[in-house]
Amino acid sequence: MPRGWRDETTTVAEMKQAVRRFVEERNWQDHHSPKNLAMSISIEAAELMEILQWVDSEEAKRYCLESEERFRHLQQEVADVVIYCLSLAGTLGFDLAAAIDAKIDHNAARYPVPVAGEAEEK
Repeated sequence: MPRGWRDETTTVAEMKQAVRRFVEERNWQDHHSPKNLAMSISIEAAELMEILQWVDSEEAKRYCLESEERFRHLQQEVADVVIYCLSLAGTLGFDLAAAIDAKIDHNAARYPVPVAGEAEEK
């Protein structure tokens, strides 16, 4: 049953708690080791990549949006990746929002905003 979650109002903590509760209700904790969760993230990411495997980069957005069924499938695969990431953060007991915040700062230092007139490197 959908909870009515929205990006603007749902916290990471709420999502982590819901994932933890889902796992506990099914008694899956023993299977949710860090290794298994990391593997599951990769597997679900591969399923997401499969949706766009043979699509030209320029056409990818249109391709995702032109079919309601395809778009729903893509959303489900993204959700699977995020659910396993939330579960891994919960299993290892780290603050996912803080980790994302720190990573954005790390990336900003590593890839500074180009100064006008300088060549952009990728």
